[in-house]
Amino acid sequence: MLDDLEYDDADSPAIGLVPAGVSWEDVLDHIKIAHSALLVVLGDGAGYAGVYWTGTEAVTVADLGSDHEQAVEDFREYLQERGET
Repeated sequence: MLDDLEYDDADSPAIGLVPAGVSWEDVLDHIKIAHSALLVVLGDGAGYAGVYWTGTEAVTVADLGSDHEQAVEDFREYLQERGET
Protein backbone atom coordinates (compact mmCIF):
# COMPACT_ATOMS: atom_id res chain seq x y z
CA MET A 1 0.00 0.00 0.00
CA LEU A 2 1.11 3.51 -0.78
CA ASP A 3 1.18 5.69 2.32
CA ASP A 4 0.44 9.38 2.64
CA LEU A 5 -1.08 9.87 -0.81
CA GLU A 6 -2.63 13.24 -1.51
CA TYR A 7 -6.08 13.15 -3.09
CA ASP A 8 -7.81 15.51 -5.45
CA ASP A 9 -11.35 15.32 -4.11
CA ALA A 10 -12.71 18.54 -5.62
CA ASP A 11 -15.22 16.35 -7.48
CA SER A 12 -16.20 12.70 -7.59
CA PRO A 13 -14.44 10.36 -7.81
CA ALA A 14 -11.50 11.33 -5.66
CA ILE A 15 -8.20 10.65 -7.40
CA GLY A 16 -5.03 9.68 -5.54
CA LEU A 17 -1.93 11.56 -6.69
CA VAL A 18 1.07 9.25 -6.85
CA PRO A 19 4.39 11.06 -6.41
CA ALA A 20 7.15 10.65 -8.97
CA GLY A 21 9.48 7.72 -8.44
CA VAL A 22 6.90 5.19 -7.19
CA SER A 23 7.28 1.89 -9.01
CA TRP A 24 4.55 0.56 -11.27
CA GLU A 25 4.49 -2.60 -9.15
CA ASP A 26 3.69 -0.55 -6.03
CA VAL A 27 0.94 1.31 -7.90
CA LEU A 28 -0.67 -1.96 -9.01
CA ASP A 29 -0.40 -3.44 -5.52
CA HIS A 30 -2.15 -0.37 -4.10
CA ILE A 31 -4.92 -0.55 -6.72
CA LYS A 32 -5.58 -4.22 -5.95
CA ILE A 33 -6.01 -3.47 -2.24
CA ALA A 34 -7.51 0.03 -2.08
CA HIS A 35 -9.49 0.03 -5.35
CA SER A 36 -9.06 3.80 -5.62
CA ALA A 37 -8.31 5.71 -8.82
CA LEU A 38 -4.72 6.94 -9.07
CA LEU A 39 -2.96 9.49 -11.25
CA VAL A 40 0.64 8.42 -11.88
CA VAL A 41 3.60 10.44 -13.15
CA LEU A 42 5.08 8.50 -16.06
CA GLY A 43 8.65 7.26 -15.69
CA ASP A 44 10.12 9.89 -17.98
CA GLY A 45 8.27 12.67 -16.13
CA ALA A 46 6.74 13.88 -19.39
CA GLY A 47 3.14 13.08 -18.60
CA TYR A 48 0.51 11.27 -16.58
CA ALA A 49 -1.47 8.07 -16.72
CA GLY A 50 -4.54 7.11 -14.75
CA VAL A 51 -5.08 3.71 -13.16
CA TYR A 52 -8.28 2.32 -11.64
CA TRP A 53 -9.77 -0.99 -10.51
CA THR A 54 -12.77 -2.38 -12.44
CA GLY A 55 -13.61 -4.98 -9.82
CA THR A 56 -11.58 -7.68 -11.53
CA GLU A 57 -8.53 -5.93 -13.01
CA ALA A 58 -6.49 -2.75 -13.10
CA VAL A 59 -7.06 -0.56 -16.15
CA THR A 60 -4.56 2.04 -17.33
CA VAL A 61 -5.60 5.21 -19.12
CA ALA A 62 -2.43 6.34 -20.83
CA ASP A 63 -1.48 9.64 -22.41
CA LEU A 64 -3.34 12.07 -20.17
CA GLY A 65 -0.84 14.75 -21.13
CA SER A 66 1.79 16.66 -19.24
CA ASP A 67 -0.38 19.28 -17.50
CA HIS A 68 -1.24 18.06 -14.00
CA GLU A 69 -4.59 19.85 -13.62
CA GLN A 70 -5.74 18.86 -17.11
CA ALA A 71 -4.71 15.24 -16.50
CA VAL A 72 -6.80 15.13 -13.30
CA GLU A 73 -9.78 16.66 -15.11
CA ASP A 74 -9.50 14.33 -18.13
CA PHE A 75 -9.08 11.23 -15.96
CA ARG A 76 -12.04 12.17 -13.75
CA GLU A 77 -14.19 12.75 -16.85
CA TYR A 78 -13.11 9.35 -18.23
CA LEU A 79 -14.08 7.66 -14.95
CA GLN A 80 -17.43 9.45 -14.75
CA GLU A 81 -18.30 8.44 -18.32
CA ARG A 82 -17.78 4.82 -17.31
CA GLY A 83 -19.77 5.07 -14.09
CA GLU A 84 -16.67 4.74 -11.90
CA THR A 85 -17.77 7.23 -9.25
